[in-house]
Amino acid sequence: MTGDGAGTAEIRSALVRLRRTTGLPVAFGGLVESGRQRMRISELSGTATPALSALAVTSGHGLGGKAVALARPCAVTDYSSSRQISHEYDAAVAAEGLRSVLAVPVVVRRRVRGVLYGALRDAQPLGDRTLTAAVAAARDVEQALVVADEARGLMAAVWVEPARAPADGAAWEQVREAHAALRALAPRIADPALRSELLDACGLLTARTSPSEGVRLAPREVDVLACVAAGATNAVAAERLGVTTETAKGYLRSAMRKLGARTRGEAVVAARRARLLP
Repeated sequence: MTGDGAGTAEIRSALVRLRRTTGLPVAFGGLVESGRQRMRISELSGTATPALSALAVTSGHGLGGKAVALARPCAVTDYSSSRQISHEYDAAVAAEGLRSVLAVPVVVRRRVRGVLYGALRDAQPLGDRTLTAAVAAARDVEQALVVADEARGLMAAVWVEPARAPADGAAWEQVREAHAALRALAPRIADPALRSELLDACGLLTARTSPSEGVRLAPREVDVLACVAAGATNAVAAERLGVTTETAKGYLRSAMRKLGARTRGEAVVAARRARLLP
């Protein structure tokens, strides 16, 4: 198993949703550490003590470690007396006063990347509704991590020094396609550090264009233009950006007005001259 620093914000948001949808009083979780056979609990929601904070859970140990090792959800009705798990972490669990606990792995491309826990302070079965909600929360984190992975892959492919920018037309078209993809991914990333890094990459891709003419476009207007520049229709641009077609058209019309363009093509050319697109 390997892990990474991306996903902390997604874990935190998922725990809040998990408690809201299930009514569970306590939720916590974390990511699998990079290059280590363990995950670390980094996010707590509803806890009364710091007992679980930063706890390192080794694969195969305890409930969470079992979920990591098996890559499937696990649950116990009474943690301290359960014979289904090992008991390396009983002290921390007891200090928080937890009894019924479930653990759901976050799995991306067959790799366990983290674990979400939900718990009660009473020893009673956790029903199917609760487990289903926990699995749904984990799926949300998985999708967010996929998006983050795609963003990092794109950045790795296009993060070049301005002096080494592609010279031929075909290479520039690849840069423009990557720019459009990065712009479309940015709003879907909850991690502010990764989102900022991604937008910095977008800025680097426009660094070789001619000096700015002072035009100011809203981020979503640039997003739509980037999609249009890569050959997308309004409908395709809307799908990539997660908005309706009418909304995408509205952004495009606004951008065209600000750029003094009568057509989509003129808008793209003007945006490139203004250093808003590569």
